[in-house]
Amino acid sequence: MDTISWEQFQAVDLRVGTIIEADKFPEARKPAYKLTVNFGDEIGIKKSSAQITEHYTTEDLVGKQVIGVVNLPDKQIGPFMSECLVTGFYDENEDVILATPEDKLPNGKKLC
Repeated sequence: MDTISWEQFQAVDLRVGTIIEADKFPEARKPAYKLTVNFGDEIGIKKSSAQITEHYTTEDLVGKQVIGVVNLPDKQIGPFMSECLVTGFYDENEDVILATPEDKLPNGKKLC
């Protein structure tokens, strides 16, 4: 495993946000949803594509808090522009389970 410096870790801006909208993304090559996430006043609202259809429905996602990387460059995914990376972990079947805070936090709080 490669190691990184503390400065490199600090460069990754991980924030808590609340999913305010979740829609199916039928144009995606792999099953995915289009998410709209509120990261608070400082960061604002960002969109993300997430391949999380095995464990979540669009209804499950609205109101859920997630941890996202908010300082990556935008990425074109088919007809959709993803503006952040919602984080998660692969389960034993390589399906994604979202990384979420244990307790509700104000949107925009930074991971430390």
